[in-house]
Amino acid sequence: MKILKEIGSWLIYIVAAFVIASLLNVFVFQITRVQGSSMVPTLAHGDLYVISKIGNLTNSCPDYEDIIVIDSRSERVRTLGDDFTDILKYNVITSLFSKSTDDIYWVKRVIGLPGDKIKLDDGKVYRNGILLKETYVNPAEEPMYATKEIEIPEGYIWVMGDNRNHSTDSRVIGPVPVENVIGKLKFRLKSGK
Repeated sequence: MKILKEIGSWLIYIVAAFVIASLLNVFVFQITRVQGSSMVPTLAHGDLYVISKIGNLTNSCPDYEDIIVIDSRSERVRTLGDDFTDILKYNVITSLFSKSTDDIYWVKRVIGLPGDKIKLDDGKVYRNGILLKETYVNPAEEPMYATKEIEIPEGYIWVMGDNRNHSTDSRVIGPVPVENVIGKLKFRLKSGK
């Protein structure tokens, strides 16, 4: 009987710890691993970062040049239910065994906010008619294709990778709903190098 009580006590502690960790992961912070080269030279493949989710609690829009993690399924708006189910499917532990996090979680830089007009021309990005001074872009970049001017709708943002020729971003998926922002990168835990 004493052994059963001890096992029951430990199970309660384990379940409580899992619930607390899940709530922190959904609402406060999350650890994420950079997959691919779309943010070179700023971030390297394999870098491990902590992202803050505090902005999601206040429904705030990220700022220009913030490095964020997005849910790339821009055709749908992310829900709170996605947050809970995704922590089981897409986390640092599963990323060690699978590349599936690269399918929906992308690390990108915020280039445009709601109401902005974005134009790409001859390797340069213009926001509201003003050329951006992007010191973070990979200097080895070749000019990207030109686009017509795109106005970002309310509730959406425009994101791009720093390694423009090797990044799938808003140029492909279009503007991203603000609700699809998972969090903002805060600090590096481990270099992938």
